Amino acid sequence: MPARPAGSTELLSAFAVTAPGLEALCATELATLGLGGAVESGGVSWSGTLDTVARANLWLRTASRVLVRVAQFRATSFFELERHAKRIPWPRFVAAGAAVEFRVTCRKSRLYHSDAVAQRLAESVERAVSGARVVRGTDASGDEDASPNERRQLFVARFDHDRCTVSADSSGERLHMRGYRQQLAKAPLRETLAAAVLIGADWWGATPLADPMCGSGTIPIEAARIARRIAPGRDRTFAFLGWPEVDRRQWVARVSEARDGELARSPVSIEAYDRDEGAIAAARANAERAGVQADIEFGVQPLSALREASGPGLIAINPPYGVRIGEADRLRNLYAQIGNVQRTRRPEWGIALLAADARLAGQTQLALEERWRSSNGGIPVKLLVTPR
Repeated sequence: MPARPAGSTELLSAFAVTAPGLEALCATELATLGLGGAVESGGVSWSGTLDTVARANLWLRTASRVLVRVAQFRATSFFELERHAKRIPWPRFVAAGAAVEFRVTCRKSRLYHSDAVAQRLAESVERAVSGARVVRGTDASGDEDASPNERRQLFVARFDHDRCTVSADSSGERLHMRGYRQQLAKAPLRETLAAAVLIGADWWGATPLADPMCGSGTIPIEAARIARRIAPGRDRTFAFLGWPEVDRRQWVARVSEARDGELARSPVSIEAYDRDEGAIAAARANAERAGVQADIEFGVQPLSALREASGPGLIAINPPYGVRIGEADRLRNLYAQIGNVQRTRRPEWGIALLAADARLAGQTQLALEERWRSSNGGIPVKLLVTPR
């Protein structure tokens, strides 16, 4: 029987989901929050109270969502599955009349039909919670009972070698949905990946930062929020706030505490440039929604116009990847220019380069070391940084 999520001292089995390759960064973040964590494939697990789950949702910058594992059992037949499902404390995570969604995966298990597994779990919820309605998912446009804007409690069930883990999603919308990025430039970078660029480069707001190809501004905006100690989840809501036994007053106190710890201005300069005027307009608008427009110097200019600066700092850049046929040849000069600008304009600054093609990265002629591998929009990418 899993621990009660509502108790202030009872322990939960929590799991912060990350994009592949970002697990170690998330573990570092959890450590800074005073939470232990064990790196696993696809995320970081820890044991803690509901308050730790709330803090993780409020503060994690590189995680996609935070799950609470509510049941783990072995089942090789639907009879066993139904028997275990009856023991899951659904009313602790689902309010009366609430909408519920299941996402099920089955791997190397005798119960291999994910829809049939979801049906059994759904029936168990409907029996346990008055008025609970199970819907088929956000892309199931044919579900007449589901509203596109309806809040749903998501449960993730995973069968692996006949072992089933059922988890309640405590986040709701994915954690990269900070609420500020509404205007996009071409090939936008997710907020979680932008934060991973900065944290992977060991940048925590102590030195200046520049992004000379900022697009819609995600990297400099995330940098400004890190520098000002703004909690990434302070302006949004979370699924766990709808759990029947949660005391919302504790959450309000957590958010208030986070706001009290914010800095009024960034202690370091943050620059954001792009040669596309429309991209800079989008970046400004996003920064204004994020509350950090005054912390960032914006400008319409090409990479080659980056002014000289001395002392320590970081150039964080997400250039085109060159994955289309023939595109890499066209981008060689751009990558060579990235290296030349660093050497001639800001030789004391480091570089954090998100790259997909090792040959293009080599055109910079910089000494670069790999910090992590992940993907952006389905494209495998690496974070390369100059060693310090």
